[in-house]
Amino acid sequence: MIEYKNRYGDVHTFTKQEDGNVLWEGNFEYCRFGMPNDYSIAYESYCRDMSAFDEDLMHIEDFKEAVHEYDHKKLTYTALAKTYGSMVKPIPNQISMVDPSGGPYINEHSKLNMFGKELDGLCVQSFKSVKTGYLIQTYGEFDHLADGKTIGGIINTTE
Repeated sequence: MIEYKNRYGDVHTFTKQEDGNVLWEGNFEYCRFGMPNDYSIAYESYCRDMSAFDEDLMHIEDFKEAVHEYDHKKLTYTALAKTYGSMVKPIPNQISMVDPSGGPYINEHSKLNMFGKELDGLCVQSFKSVKTGYLIQTYGEFDHLADGKTIGGIINTTE
């Protein structure tokens, strides 16, 4: 078990489980949470609209940024954001970020080694609310390198 004391003196503990996940316990009385966004409806609508005009489509990752763009000179959202932004909805019952008052702020893909060597190589895949806090479901920092389908993959898994 690793203890972490936040800026308000609250102690949070991180206990690595046998399956590699991490149990996070502490004071969550005042806490912010984030949910991941579902871009599927907005992107499908965008693709359908652009195909009708025979326009080149932007990649989904570029769309995810563009759909939230704000024009600071005109003090308004961009045309794309105005058209498709309201179609972006949070995915219910999924947590992508937890930020208790005083910290620590942890989100998806965070490296957990900041709390101690025992958690070295573990990254946050997702959070599951449990009675005493959160079960942080993890993946290995370099797991993606073993994917034989990854372009430019380093580890050959096909032999």
